[in-house]
Amino acid sequence: MTEQQRRPTLMDVAQAAGVSRALVSIVMRGAPGAAEPTRQKVLQAAQELGYRPDSRARLLRSSRTRLLGLSFSSSQPFHAEIVDAAYAEAETRGYEIALSAVASGRPETRAIESLLDFGSEALIMISPSLSTHDLARYASQVPVVSLLRDDVGEAVDSVSSDDHAGISIAVDHLVGLGHRHIVHVDGGTAVSAEQRTAAFRSEMQRHGLEAVVVAGGLNEEDGLRAARSLMGNLPSAVLAFNDRSALGVIESFRAEGLQVPADVSVLGYDDSQLARLSYVQLSSVSQDAPLLAAAAVNRAADRVEGAQAAAHVVRTPHLVVRKTTSTPRIS
Repeated sequence: MTEQQRRPTLMDVAQAAGVSRALVSIVMRGAPGAAEPTRQKVLQAAQELGYRPDSRARLLRSSRTRLLGLSFSSSQPFHAEIVDAAYAEAETRGYEIALSAVASGRPETRAIESLLDFGSEALIMISPSLSTHDLARYASQVPVVSLLRDDVGEAVDSVSSDDHAGISIAVDHLVGLGHRHIVHVDGGTAVSAEQRTAAFRSEMQRHGLEAVVVAGGLNEEDGLRAARSLMGNLPSAVLAFNDRSALGVIESFRAEGLQVPADVSVLGYDDSQLARLSYVQLSSVSQDAPLLAAAAVNRAADRVEGAQAAAHVVRTPHLVVRKTTSTPRIS
């Protein structure tokens, strides 16, 4: 390896900054003991040389991994947004994120066991489907934070969004526009599906309206299928379980020559990147992925660093109105 190809070392940084190797180590670890001008000089030298700490060597010298394991569904765009935000928050706490996907042919237990094999000091599970018994079993090994599910027992921390509040905001929006015939396309067996359906029934009853619920699911195909079942008795508005389902609903309606929102309003849930696409502009209930991710990462880090009691954090979602909801057509 040539001198130009060789990876810069602590000694290289020390020589460039005109300080000792020990002082460079103090600066790179963020430890006290270096004056601010010196710290800035060391950091500038490190940047100019392209120096990066060897994380593998650091881990070998330490009994800690500073890894937070995160399991997620590979098919859900909203989970990907949470993952992105989790990386940024973990860095501020001095942790790294280890990812393990739940996918077709790869069950949740396998995803979680992989994270434990990596040496994760805590687990963050997005929408876990495990029983409370299994969650408690993992929580007996390392701290566990459930994200987007709150019925997890007392041994597990949770960070969730208030599903009832989110559905209430959505129904109030549609009713406020003048809609009376509103259908909810449910989430099938998904985590939170029962809670959102129950909330929809409750909120429609509060408005004195009939609550119509049709079978749906998590993806576009589920939305397509649900929308086809509505063609014989078309509602004026549809509230879907999530944005992917809502996109399927819209696609089905447009294939039948219907205009959204002129003929039918469609409202999603999650405010994922799909909802924000310029050619979609889906009105959606936002769960604030960055805030949820930050809360989960901080809770996991707090537990690793000594917080004893499990905590349950609930955030209130909000509505983002775009171009798929409007006043109903007057027949």
